[in-house]
Amino acid sequence: MAMTVAAMLTAMATGAQAQSAGAPDSPAGLDTLIVTATRTPIPASESLVPVTVITREQIERSLATDVLDLLRFEAGLDVARTGGPGQAAAVFVRGSESNHALVLIDGVRINPGTIGAAPLQNLAPSVIQRIEIVKGVRSSLYGTDAIGGVINIITRGGRERSETAVRSGSFDTRQIQTSFGRRAGAVDLGLNLDWSETDGFPTYRGDDNDRGYENFSANAHAGISLGSASVTLRHWQATGTTQYSDFFRIPVDQDYLNAVSALEVAAPIGAFGDTRVILSHLRDEIEQNQAPDFVESERSTMDLQHTFPDWRGHTLMAGAYLVEEDASALSFGLGFDEDTSVRALFLQDLIRQGDHEVQLAARYTEHSDFGGQSTWNAEYGYRITPRWRVSAGLGTAYRAPDATDRFGFGGNPDLEPETAREAQLVLRYAPAPDSRVSVELYHKDIDDLIEFDLAAFRLRNIDTAEIRGLQVSWDRRWEHWEMRVSAVRQQARDGATDERLLRRAEKSVSLTASRDVGRHTLGLSLVANGERAGVGGETMGGYLLTNVNARFRLGDSWRLTGRIENLLDRDYETAAGFNMAGRSGYLELGYVWR
Repeated sequence: MAMTVAAMLTAMATGAQAQSAGAPDSPAGLDTLIVTATRTPIPASESLVPVTVITREQIERSLATDVLDLLRFEAGLDVARTGGPGQAAAVFVRGSESNHALVLIDGVRINPGTIGAAPLQNLAPSVIQRIEIVKGVRSSLYGTDAIGGVINIITRGGRERSETAVRSGSFDTRQIQTSFGRRAGAVDLGLNLDWSETDGFPTYRGDDNDRGYENFSANAHAGISLGSASVTLRHWQATGTTQYSDFFRIPVDQDYLNAVSALEVAAPIGAFGDTRVILSHLRDEIEQNQAPDFVESERSTMDLQHTFPDWRGHTLMAGAYLVEEDASALSFGLGFDEDTSVRALFLQDLIRQGDHEVQLAARYTEHSDFGGQSTWNAEYGYRITPRWRVSAGLGTAYRAPDATDRFGFGGNPDLEPETAREAQLVLRYAPAPDSRVSVELYHKDIDDLIEFDLAAFRLRNIDTAEIRGLQVSWDRRWEHWEMRVSAVRQQARDGATDERLLRRAEKSVSLTASRDVGRHTLGLSLVANGERAGVGGETMGGYLLTNVNARFRLGDSWRLTGRIENLLDRDYETAAGFNMAGRSGYLELGYVWR
């Protein structure tokens, strides 16, 4: 099997060299329009901070079962899963904690006020148009949690086509998804539905109880253009049941609901620029079925920003952010019900003068429990030549402890907010519109990092944590090929003891490649991670994960897509003591009508 993979890599590389000699560049290239880096639309090539985009095309051919299946092949991200589909998972961006990754759906924060980390395991890829990943501190634009970076999930809106697909695979997996899209004049409508169920596999190593998962996801979109203004209403939700084994290996299960509703209004204000306001409401609920335990979070948010007209190379943006949240929980007999209010003002200036670019941003946040907090970013970029560009940045970020951190089982009401300082340097070389080499250097210090103290069996603030790293990436797209190769070397350590932070690899290499063969597409994804520190002082060994996929177009409307997970059938773990899938396979048959 290893020889087969080696042969595939060799063939793909040989084909790439042959195609690059005379094939024209793709018109779209790597210059995707993004919104997350600056809160305003800009080409990805103009971002002064590292941005990765996972496109709809990549999502479709991956046959990913959830967002985590997509993120695990992205450089600079470590994904730790505690078992199979639906099980709790953690995403570490640039070595930061899992709750330092701010997750947005269409710009709306979905990290709950109870358990911090967003429910990425419940996000069905079929409802997603693209994912924008911005690495580095971004609290100046987005507030709490954006210490490691921001993951913005853009859902699918109305389209002039509809489609249906059915999927089956290992672990008795079944899935049905359908989407409808229509545009009629100024009206834009879209609806995506996804139901999936799997028997799964045992959560823990040495356990014999398969633990299943059921998810029903719905995403609705309705928009209307009123001249130069627009009004958009969106709703996403995921509901279902997750089975798992508890600490004592007893089979249990829980029901969950994750939902976000948002009304967005965008309109020009005469000659004074453009205003956008998002009013949103979030619900995040988990109910244990064998006990009265539960967690529940409800959050209402107003996010207002105004972008002024360009003036002498300056694009100024100002905004306000208001939050009212209620978080409640009951766990092991300990409960809480806490209300939180947040008020924030932010300001950004994008400056372009010839080959020089500057991004300055600042935010002042007033938190009902932790008082005032100021954060800022300052980035500078210089285009050395049309092909070479260098940028450097400094910034600060913070994370306010959530209600579970303070009042839940093992919590500590005396916790202080975590604060971070980061410096980064980025060098980019673009020999062609569809080719880019980038080198990223970063150094981050986190003060008052919140970690669990096993001896005291409670959370506490440690003195400092230091993270430093280097990432080298190569992206190439041309007529029949798309390829990305990245290597990361980083250290994430406790500043006082020099101990490694948990579940983060110090060395990793990732590769994703696809090749169009006529109307069909073949793909390969692999990630090699070095050893990681586990809970309790043990060391988890490194691993190589290899996936292959293929998509066959059967006429104008039908397509057949297949994926082999863990092709080499490696035994590995991303969280100590928890199972991961061995070699497994999935097939999907889809039909598109217009």
